[in-house]
Formats: sequence, C-alpha cells, structure tokens
Amino acid sequence: MKTHIEKNTVQETLVIPLYGRKLCTEQFPNLFRDEKAVGLIDRIDYDFSVLEKRSKSFAHRFGALEVAMRENDLMIEAKEYLKDHPRAALVNLGCGLDQTAENCDNGKCTIYNLDLPDVIAVRNELLPESDRIKNVAADLNDQKWFDEIDAQNGVCFLAAGVFYYFKTEDVRKLFCEMAKRFPGGRLVFDTANRRAVKIMLKTWVKEAGITSIADHFSVESIEKDIIPWMKNAHVSARGYMLGYNDLKDPSVPRLFRLMAKLGDGYMKMQIVRMDFTE
Repeated sequence: MKTHIEKNTVQETLVIPLYGRKLCTEQFPNLFRDEKAVGLIDRIDYDFSVLEKRSKSFAHRFGALEVAMRENDLMIEAKEYLKDHPRAALVNLGCGLDQTAENCDNGKCTIYNLDLPDVIAVRNELLPESDRIKNVAADLNDQKWFDEIDAQNGVCFLAAGVFYYFKTEDVRKLFCEMAKRFPGGRLVFDTANRRAVKIMLKTWVKEAGITSIADHFSVESIEKDIIPWMKNAHVSARGYMLGYNDLKDPSVPRLFRLMAKLGDGYMKMQIVRMDFTE
C-alpha cells in the first residue's frame, strides 16, 4: 500500500527534493545515481503531474543538478570520515525523505535520521528503522536530541538545505554546543549568501512562512561569518557546484557549467566542513 501525501501540507515539501534526486538520476546518470529515491517515488501516492511538467524546464533541470551535487558533496565528506572512524554515527539533520546517510553505509556505522515529528511519522512509514538505522523526532534547536546520539566511535553530521530556515543566532548557538558536546566529530552543511537566500524567499522560504530573511542564516565569507564563532573547530569550505566535481560530463550543458560558476562565485554557494577539535 502506498503512502498518501496531500498537496499543500508540510509533508508535500518532502516530495520536491526527492523528485529532484530522481530527476537527476535520470538526466545525469554518470554524475549521480540515487536508486533509493527512484524506488521511493513509486511507493508514494501523490499527484506528480505538476512536478513532471516542470521537470522539462531548464530551471528545474538545473535545480535537480544542484540537489544532486549537494548530496554528492556531503557523501564525499561522510565517506572520508568513515575511513578513519568506520563505526561512527552518521547523523542526517533535517532528513526529510533523504537517504544520504544510507547511501554512505559501510555496514558498520550507525545511522540517525532527525527531523520534526510529523516528518518522522511519514519517514517511519516509508523508511522504517532497522538495527543500525534510527529515526529520531526532534527539534534541532532543542538540544535534548544530543542525548540520542551514540558518538563514542565518532560522529559525522550532515545537513542539506537545513540551516536557511534558522535564525543566525540559533545556528551559532547550535554549532558551538555541538562542538563542545562532540569533540572529534564533523559537521558538513551547505550555505549561500544573502543574494541567494533572497531568491529562495520567492519559493520554499516563503512557503515555510518566513516573510523576512534579515535574521536568517546566510554566509558571505566563512572567515567573517563562521570562523569567529568556532574556537574549538577547524572550518573549511569548497564550492557547492564545482568544488567536488568539474561537471565536465557530456550530459551537462555548457550553460549549466556557467551557471554553476555563477552559483559558487556570485551566490557564494558553498559546502562548509567543521571538524570539532578534541
């Protein structure tokens, strides 16, 4: 039996990035494959006709590539961490229906997927827990969720498209508390500057009920906007679109590569990595 998801609900926001991963798997298979996303689409009762129509547009094809490159970047960082900490915890913050952590599974790590209770309720239907996979209902700003994570063998946190919803002060507090609680751990997440977030305001940020981005998290420069917070972490960043892959695959239009340069440069789209010091 398929899981039904209504339009104009919070759960609907889970479908859009999932469909993006499916689209990119079909459009750019040499760069990215997420067969789990493709399989999950078939288990959801939802009218995909609008997304299917949009998927033919230039903008939505590039948007799918953005989603895929972000997931690919986070996977590279997570797999690197697991080489040195094979039994670590992989923690997907604001997971939705994303399976990035599962796609990094080395057979030894423990996976935690965290999101708000109504999201986890849907995830439990479609992606139930197993011996090494835990679904945790939590508000990331309520640090009680720290107690759910067994980090004795190391921990790598992944957050894709999450912190734009947060106010800057809340992000600062969360990062500092994570660094204190999880020394030796790693946090990997995406950022963009204020220009990019203003563009986002026209779509998903507005749908989330955010009418002003003045206090919301954006990053122009990690040297100015993040590093001064983090006294006990090493912070580095790479381009979101081209920092891990040059996108010189024949399936990628030249204009997409130009747009990727614009994103990494003018929009300051980055993947930030924090390594919490012991």
